[in-house]
Amino acid sequence: MSRTCWPPRGGPGSTPAAPSPEVELTGFLLTVLGIVAFFAGLLFSIGFHEFGHFYWARKFGMRVPQFMVGFGPTLFSRRRGETEYGVKWIPLGGYIRIVGMIPPAEAGESKRATRMRSFIAEVRGAALNDVLPTDGDRVFYKKPWWQRVVVMSAGPLHNLLLAVVLFTITLTAIGTQVLTTTLASVPACVIPSNAETLTQDYTDAQRCSTPLVTTGADAGQVCEEGTADCAVPAASPAAEAGLEPGDTITAIDGQRLDPTGWDSWTTVQTAVRGAPDRQLTLTVERDGQERQVEITPIPNTVADLDGEGTVTAGYLGVSPADTLARQSITEVPAYFGNIVARSVDRLLEIPQRIPALFGAAFLGDERDENGPIGIVGVGRISGEVFSLTQFSGLEKLSFFLGLLASVNLVLFLFNLLPIYPLDGGHVAGALYEKARSTVARMRGKADPGPFDIARLMPVAYLVAGLFIALSGLLLVADIVNPITLQ
Repeated sequence: MSRTCWPPRGGPGSTPAAPSPEVELTGFLLTVLGIVAFFAGLLFSIGFHEFGHFYWARKFGMRVPQFMVGFGPTLFSRRRGETEYGVKWIPLGGYIRIVGMIPPAEAGESKRATRMRSFIAEVRGAALNDVLPTDGDRVFYKKPWWQRVVVMSAGPLHNLLLAVVLFTITLTAIGTQVLTTTLASVPACVIPSNAETLTQDYTDAQRCSTPLVTTGADAGQVCEEGTADCAVPAASPAAEAGLEPGDTITAIDGQRLDPTGWDSWTTVQTAVRGAPDRQLTLTVERDGQERQVEITPIPNTVADLDGEGTVTAGYLGVSPADTLARQSITEVPAYFGNIVARSVDRLLEIPQRIPALFGAAFLGDERDENGPIGIVGVGRISGEVFSLTQFSGLEKLSFFLGLLASVNLVLFLFNLLPIYPLDGGHVAGALYEKARSTVARMRGKADPGPFDIARLMPVAYLVAGLFIALSGLLLVADIVNPITLQ
């Protein structure tokens, strides 16, 4: 993001005036406000998640002695009825304690002493100590499998609901930042994206008159005119076709476009990149008048849309203007589906991005802006957005709600992973129990009873250990090598 720089007063050789303390204080307070607002929203999201578990557990008659938001030492708590409600110091999660989450040992379980069996027995004993003689059928493991599925699914589904609501409000009532089909710039010539020095340090006139290597491993490098594979950059197809900044593309090959639609520029970009050396028909509006422009994208080395290196694709030589725009309510499903797909891709990419994250945290490597980011990093970005004067109040609100919605979506996807001790692990255990019971009934055998989830405690501790290690790695990276909007 660009910064606005003001020239010093007093003429050449004068000393710039020191920043006003009020301006510095305002910027600092806005940063703090953004961070506090994010963590307040995060705590609400966690509490709403736990309330989903809590509501249905109580609905089905389970006893819930604790409802806590956060981890670590208790900040404050209050008991109402049979439940203690409280907030803990570390806002990185929460829990409700339902009695009887782990059933008694199955009949016929081996009594042979091993370290693993002793560990499982200790965990089982600690869980069963919560069960009172008066609890009767109020314990978790005695409830029907479908009730346990509902209870354990309700938390993530609350996060999904909150994500949908926040995205809908952002998209339809406030507006979201979109790349429009109005052209912000039309470069005069074609510069490969790997010509880094040329694109950064040269003026427009210099870029279009400096010879570059056209092929091979050195393509895009400055060269001596007249040598092999060396030529002055060609005029861009857009400039040759007469396109100008301020023109708006309203259709491409007859497909009408909403200039401020959230996916309209993606439609243009996809069509152009997929059509090297193939003619496209653009409908362009200028000064209220539409005209059709026949234009042929040329093959060019451009940045990959995923930010991973470069690819050869069709190129016109245009860039879009961005704006805050509201969308129709009918656009919400497609928009949300796009966000979900991208979020799933990012979650699946986490294992392969850990080495780069480790390098950024401990080896001084450059931080991957498309890599994973922790809660501290997200809070820092929230504070940065609040402090930037380039953003209007509505833009800040839109970004903040979108950020909070994204966090809730990730909480939904992550918690439904079928891995114990995540909510999805409990759901998978209940479904397995039902499948096992159905198979036993079909074979004329007795119901095996509740699935002994205590056997998965070693897996739970391994998963918890990996999660703590990843959280610690993200924390270090977010502090020493943060991702910023700048």
